[in-house]
Amino acid sequence: MVPNLDKLIGISTYCTKTEGIGGRIKSSPEQFFVSEILREKSFDKISSSGSYTVYKLKKQGIDTNHALSDIFTKYGLRLKALGLKDANATTEQYVCDMTTGRSTNTLVTNRYTLEKIGLLQKPLTKKDMIGNHFKIKIEDADFTKISQFNEQDKILNFFGYQRFGSRRPVSHLIGKAILQKNFDHAVETLLSYTSEYDLPHNNKVREMLKDKTNYSKNFNEVPPQMDIERIVLDEMINHGDALRALRAIPIQLRRFFVEAFQSFVFNQTVSRAYEFGENLLQPQLGDVCFNKDDNLGRYENDPQQRLTIPLVGYSYSKKNRFDNFISQILVEQQITPKEFFVKEMQEASEEGGFRQVTIRCNDFAINEPYVDFTLSRGSYATILLREIMKPSDPVAAGF
Repeated sequence: MVPNLDKLIGISTYCTKTEGIGGRIKSSPEQFFVSEILREKSFDKISSSGSYTVYKLKKQGIDTNHALSDIFTKYGLRLKALGLKDANATTEQYVCDMTTGRSTNTLVTNRYTLEKIGLLQKPLTKKDMIGNHFKIKIEDADFTKISQFNEQDKILNFFGYQRFGSRRPVSHLIGKAILQKNFDHAVETLLSYTSEYDLPHNNKVREMLKDKTNYSKNFNEVPPQMDIERIVLDEMINHGDALRALRAIPIQLRRFFVEAFQSFVFNQTVSRAYEFGENLLQPQLGDVCFNKDDNLGRYENDPQQRLTIPLVGYSYSKKNRFDNFISQILVEQQITPKEFFVKEMQEASEEGGFRQVTIRCNDFAINEPYVDFTLSRGSYATILLREIMKPSDPVAAGF
C-alpha cells in the first residue's frame, strides 16, 4: 500500500510488483554518497586558462543552497551549482564562479571543502552534467528479496520527497499560493503549516506563528535553522507586506516553490496515466521525446528516444496524449497554465517544459548492505529506493 506521505506529493502508485526489502537509509551522512558526473567533453574543456573558475564542492550536513550562501557571505564567491544536493548526505558536485577574475584554491570548513579544478571560457550549465552516481547503505533490510528486483529500467521518474520537504511537504503548497497571487496565504503556509511527520518542537513553533498578531512576540522563539521563516517574519513585523516578505527570500528558493507545485502536477499526471493503463515505456507517434543526446523532438521510431510528459507552465500546449490527466488536475487545483506567469513576481514564473517519464538507471549493483547505481540528471535516488524498499513509513525509513 502506498504511504499517505507519497500521496501528499502526488505519488499514488508503485510501478514494480516485487516485495519491498524494508530497512532504513541515511542513519548518518556517510551512508548516503552521491557524486556528479560531467560530460566527458565538458570536463575536457577545463584547463589552466579561462574566465570562469570551476570548483568541486564536497559537503556533508549542509544542503547546496546554504553552502553556497555561506561561501558568498564569508569569501565573496558567487557560485552556481548544476544541481541541488541534500544536507543529510555526503556529496560531491561541480560549481562555477559566475564572476570573472576572482578565484581561490581551496577552502576547508567543518561541513564543506571547496577545491579549485580549473578554468573555462564559458560557465558550466546543467547540460554539462549527465547524471549522479550513488552508493547507499540500506540497514536492517531483507536482502534475500532484492535478488527479485530487476526492473530498475522501468521505474517512473517521479519527483522525490526532498522536492517538497520529507517531514513537512509544503513547498508545493507555497508555490500554489504564489501562482494564485494569494501572497498572504503563501506566507501563512510557509510560517505555520504543521505536519504529522515533523518534529514536535517545530510544530509547536508553527502553532505559535498561526497568531499573526504576535509575530513580534514570538520571533525569538523561532530557531536559527528556520532561517527562511526568520527572514519572512522580520519583513512582516517591519512592513506587514506579504509580497515584500516573500521577495526577501533568496530567488532560488522562490523559484523552487513554484517548481515544486509544477512537480506535484507532474507526479499526479504520471500516477494517473500509469493507473489508467497508458503505455509509459514506449513512445507513440506524436509524443515528445528526448534523444540520446538529450535533445527534444517528436517520436521518430527510434529505440533510443525516451518518452516525456509536459511540465506545466504558462506556455503549456494541450496537444499531447496526457492532457486529459493534466487538465483535470489543474481544474482540481484551481490553477490555469497562464497563472504560471506571475506579474508581481516574474522571476518565479515558469514557462514549462518536459521531463522524461522513466528513470535511466545504469551500473546497478548490490554489495550488501550497499546498493550502487548511476541515474541521469534530475532523477531521484529516493524514487528508485522506494520501489526497492517499499517503506510503510518513509520518514522513519530515512526518506
